[in-house]
Amino acid sequence: MYRTVIFQMKHMAAYLLLVLGGNATPSADDVKKALGTVGVEAEDDRLNQLLSELEGKDLNELLANGKSLLAKFGTGGGGGGGGGAAAAAGGAAAAEEKEEEKVEEEEMDLGGEFG
Repeated sequence: MYRTVIFQMKHMAAYLLLVLGGNATPSADDVKKALGTVGVEAEDDRLNQLLSELEGKDLNELLANGKSLLAKFGTGGGGGGGGGAAAAAGGAAAAEEKEEEKVEEEEMDLGGEFG
């Protein structure tokens, strides 16, 4: 199953890159050529299936619909959202710690009076 999804994603990625490059309706040969430039062999059956499913559809509309569908899914058990905040807090704590060390060093400098 995963192999199927990976091949479909490769075909779709190549298709999208071709569209972004200015080819509004890439053909199977266009996708095969694009994949071939990076050493990936296209699977004709899967590629033809993808192209038939995309035929006559507005790609921007499909992407917008897909994005709205993904928004309906929850992000899960907190593994992703707090990481950035924790890293930012950690970075702020590290900066504050360095500043404290600098202040302590300045306080410890007695100007060489006690040789």
